[in-house]
Amino acid sequence: MLENISFAQKQRLAYIDFCLLFKGAIYRQDLINRFEVGLSAGSRDFSLYNELAPVNMKYDAREKRYCQCASFRPLFEHDAQRTLLKLANDISDGFDAIGDIHFPVEAPSSLNVPDIFIVAKLVQAILSHKAVNVIYTSLSSGSGSRELVPHAIVDNGLRWHVRAFDRKTQSFRDFVLTRISKVTIKEAPLPHENREADQEWQRLIPLQLVPHPKNIQYRTAIEMDYGMENSQLLIKVRAAMAGYLLRRWNVDCTERATLKGAEYQLWLQNRFTLNKVDNLTIAPGYREGGM
Repeated sequence: MLENISFAQKQRLAYIDFCLLFKGAIYRQDLINRFEVGLSAGSRDFSLYNELAPVNMKYDAREKRYCQCASFRPLFEHDAQRTLLKLANDISDGFDAIGDIHFPVEAPSSLNVPDIFIVAKLVQAILSHKAVNVIYTSLSSGSGSRELVPHAIVDNGLRWHVRAFDRKTQSFRDFVLTRISKVTIKEAPLPHENREADQEWQRLIPLQLVPHPKNIQYRTAIEMDYGMENSQLLIKVRAAMAGYLLRRWNVDCTERATLKGAEYQLWLQNRFTLNKVDNLTIAPGYREGGM
């Protein structure tokens, strides 16, 4: 039946499907505001969606919104990698499920593509400020149950992970999405488990990046690559993300720029800014208190 529906209406149905999958609910006004359609047209879209997928949603008269049913199965196929990129950029449309515009641009293939339903449950938990129980497989202890309070989904350059408070270790940590095999949404978290209590996430540190003083012959090329001003690039990054960025850009973090190789085009000039920052074992050449 979908093949007989206009492209414009497919977009609206895909948006309903997207919101139900990732938010767990949708208000009629959300659809009306997003597509600038009238109340009657919006009502017809919800009626048609319910006709096409009768077990996917139910109307909550008290909340005046449509909620995801336990039997929910997406009406459209949402691509995990593209959806993650959209979620990271705060784009909620689901248009890729019906044939978004494809531009002739290629990117290196990702090492992993998370399960779209795992991502959806975590996003629902984050938006509703709830804790989750997950089955997580770690390198050190294998598979087991963990209780997490997620607050952000992050692309670290190589893979996707969720930033969350871990009730087992009583600390904020990163969990790789592809190692999560099951998610169950639980109760609301305690104050010390919330995003606001994640000091490494809330703290912004300045990074002063310059062309590598020993590996680069023509500094101007690097200055142009990174849009530098006065031969340096000044950026602020969350302390929790600093190690990932430094590794992704192959920034030499040694005290005297001693890493050799063409891959090290940048040097961290204000190395002292990394003091008391966790997760720096992956930063190229960084050693606490030394070269």
